Amino acid sequence: MVGDKMNTEERRQHILERLKETKKPLTGTALSKEFAVSRQIIVGDISILRALGTNVYATPRGYIIPEESRGKQGLMATLTCRHTQQDMLKELNVIVDNGGFVRDVIVEHPLYGEIRADLMLGARHDVAAFGERMAKCQANPLSLVTGGVHLHTIEVPDPAALGRIRRELQQAGILIEDLK
Repeated sequence: MVGDKMNTEERRQHILERLKETKKPLTGTALSKEFAVSRQIIVGDISILRALGTNVYATPRGYIIPEESRGKQGLMATLTCRHTQQDMLKELNVIVDNGGFVRDVIVEHPLYGEIRADLMLGARHDVAAFGERMAKCQANPLSLVTGGVHLHTIEVPDPAALGRIRRELQQAGILIEDLK
């Protein structure tokens, strides 16, 4: 436990360091145990770090700082897709199997406008865990409100990987358009 004699600013600095040094999401619960504070304190600390300009994503698996904020960045692309709920994991696996990193999913809600959720999926294991959580929660994908149409922001290491992803999604009948 690091938090016993740590002031608020020191704790936030240590949280920031932990987020920068890890490639895996850190849950609010794990951080609260590590720093001996409540999970709500961690949520507040993350909010302050964001307000100070730190790019921290809150994913279903925890908090993470994206690679480009650590000095590494690949090619970014936005893919417009449509599929049934049954093909969701197939779509995500096509992306990660070809070297892509799925940053988010975006839908255009008829009432609320754009709704974006961070996914941060980079491997089959991540996709499987996401699918398991969705099934356990009996949750529906955001694309349910748009007839399956949605966007993904993805990151790839090079144009060849992006080309492979586009081709495979097109062949699967999932890719309906792509934007840069």
